[in-house]
Parts: sequence; structure tokens; C-alpha cells
Amino acid sequence: MNSQERLVYMANQIARNLATQPDEQAIATVADHIKAFWDPRMKAMILADSGVGLMPVARAAVERLRAVQEQAL
Repeated sequence: MNSQERLVYMANQIARNLATQPDEQAIATVADHIKAFWDPRMKAMILADSGVGLMPVARAAVERLRAVQEQAL
């Protein structure tokens, strides 16, 4: 498993752990977790990724983080 695949796996794992929450809450929690706990290099890699392999909640969380990053520019 390469680094990118590992990050996708990790993001999906976080999303799976939140499967009992409503989607909007799960998306916000996944995004908050990535923002708070992932190394800047990890965040940059997942944000640069196409999203292939991400579960819908994880993909939406990454898209939310990407939108916040783009607004900051």
C-alpha cells in the first residue's frame, strides 16, 4: 500500500467509525479530525488527490477542507 492509498484508507476508517451519525455531522467530524490531527504533508496529499477510493462521507470532508483552503488563498 503506497502513501496515498494509506491516507484514503485512514480517511475511510474515520468515516466508518462515524457511520451512526447523520451525514452532515460525520462529514464535519471527519474534516475536523483531518484538520486537527493530520500532519501538514498528509493533509496536502489528501487534498491534492482525486478522491478515488474515498467513501462518500470522507470525500465530502476532503472537499470541504479543499474549499476552505481555496478560500484562504
